Amino acid sequence: MTISHLPAAPVPAVPPYEPWEGEAAALAVAAEAGRRAAAWVRGLPVPPVPCPVGAWLAGELPEAIGTAMSGLDPQDCDGRSPDGVLVEGAGGVDEETMSTLAAVPCVVPEAVWLTPDQQVRLLAVTSAVTGAVRLLAEDPGTAILHGLLARLCAVLDHVSCVIEP
Repeated sequence: MTISHLPAAPVPAVPPYEPWEGEAAALAVAAEAGRRAAAWVRGLPVPPVPCPVGAWLAGELPEAIGTAMSGLDPQDCDGRSPDGVLVEGAGGVDEETMSTLAAVPCVVPEAVWLTPDQQVRLLAVTSAVTGAVRLLAEDPGTAILHGLLARLCAVLDHVSCVIEP
């Protein structure tokens, strides 16, 4: 009996990434909206007595907002591995940044020196940022081609760029 080994099946080549129409412009708008939102957070009132939450709101959180919005990457989207397992995309944003953004609902109640309006706006800013990341990770084509990312950026601008009395 003769055993002959068959050659391994060729692994299909991954086609080169082709950017979506309007991708560069959409990502530039998102990065700019993120910079404005981060500046707004940095401009929030400081606590009357220095505290860890105040330092976090003035430093780590705005940095995470800017990092997330400028790091959006449509290539880092949900997909399948070569063996068919679903791989969750990250939208171009690392876990640590997302963890910082996710902490906001837990931290806002401790920011008693902020007005309720400022607290709500802070929650809305981080919600819009995390929404933009997930939107690009789950469906970058729809996010870019149908203006969903642009709409989230408009929400971000509206929430963070309103002149307060």
